[in-house]
Amino acid sequence: MDTTSTATGGTTARAAGWVAPLCWIAVLLDGFDLVVVGTVVPTLRTPEVWGLSGSGATAVITIGLVGMMIGALTIGTLTDVVGRRKALIGAVVSFSLFTLLCAFAPNAVVFGILRFLAGIGLGGCLPTAIAMVNEFTRAGRSGRATTTMMTGYHVGAVATAALAIVVIPELGWRWMFVIGALPALVLVPVMLAKLPESAAFLVAHGRRAEAEEVAARYGLELEKAAAPVAPGAGEPGAGGAAAATLRTLFASAYLRNTVAVGVTSFMGLLLVYGLNNWLPTIMREAGYDLGDSLAFLLVLNVGAIVGLLVAGAVADRVGARLAGMAWFAAGAVFLALLSVELPTIGLYAMCFATGCFVFSAQVLVYAFTSAHYPPQVRATALGWSAGAGRTGAIVGPVITGALVTAGIAYPWGFYMFAVVGVLGALALSVTRTTGLPRS
Repeated sequence: MDTTSTATGGTTARAAGWVAPLCWIAVLLDGFDLVVVGTVVPTLRTPEVWGLSGSGATAVITIGLVGMMIGALTIGTLTDVVGRRKALIGAVVSFSLFTLLCAFAPNAVVFGILRFLAGIGLGGCLPTAIAMVNEFTRAGRSGRATTTMMTGYHVGAVATAALAIVVIPELGWRWMFVIGALPALVLVPVMLAKLPESAAFLVAHGRRAEAEEVAARYGLELEKAAAPVAPGAGEPGAGGAAAATLRTLFASAYLRNTVAVGVTSFMGLLLVYGLNNWLPTIMREAGYDLGDSLAFLLVLNVGAIVGLLVAGAVADRVGARLAGMAWFAAGAVFLALLSVELPTIGLYAMCFATGCFVFSAQVLVYAFTSAHYPPQVRATALGWSAGAGRTGAIVGPVITGALVTAGIAYPWGFYMFAVVGVLGALALSVTRTTGLPRS
């Protein structure tokens, strides 16, 4: 259902020009945020810093996720109204500024407020970047395009975990947020100069002349926009544009997938954020020192990068739906196995395998969503998927935090995560790939 595909000439537009690398870097910065709080929470809980209790640490983690949920639901919808380019640049500016300010927070309350504000921009970044990359990708390769771009998410997470091992003991936790904000000083000017608007967005909004110019420049072929959508959906200047866009998601043709995608994303991001925010703390409870605990987090996200590269190729061959179901199920198995006491090298291998399947599973949900909604509401659908998922991202750390507070996070946290993985596979199995409106 993409509105763009590769031209038949010599130009390949898998993700044309600057679009793929700029979106990849934006998602990398989002990946930094995925892990950074998890790396600093053990330090914030020490008496020498803020002495956060288990519930206090949970609150600090959760408030940022609430902001991400709001950002995904609102900016995702606005992206279908104002355009991919404006929304993505605005999101990067917003979350980078508030991430920098986190470095100067005098106490946990101010830190939490800044995390919430940063979360709004972060929540809008991901659905916008996925929509844009898919609209510069040829038909039949949306799975690989989505998963390849999302490697940036976990490269950012790996870099953050690696930085934390060096930076926190030597420079202190505040420098993590300074380092996380600095790339925007280069990224934003380049985005302003080089990032084009999506041809699919332009043609869906009646701006065909501009769309043809973008298509010619990047070797794309315009196709008829997929329909139907609610009247006024995504139209600039229409007072009810956002409401009409949302109505399309819950119209009878898309309702089943919209609900199933929301439930699946809830389970997927519950796993992603529950693991990334609490794994170092859980492993410290299991008797490992801070360095080993952060190394487990790093290995988990290295596994995610490898898993994404494999998952994209599999999804383009068998479909994102079937691949996602298999990835959720395999993730559940390895999560359960993390509860088994193993030699350190064995535990590293298990963390790697868990990362391969758990994080890729959620990205395959995004690939499925992008491929099965029309361009007028694609970013809104991705925003809904990410927003519903952020609800799971809130619930996951809260539940895990409660287990940490009760002193039973190891091994019961891993059993809980395994059950969630099974539920994710079941929810994705409810979606359909046939009988949807087409051009």
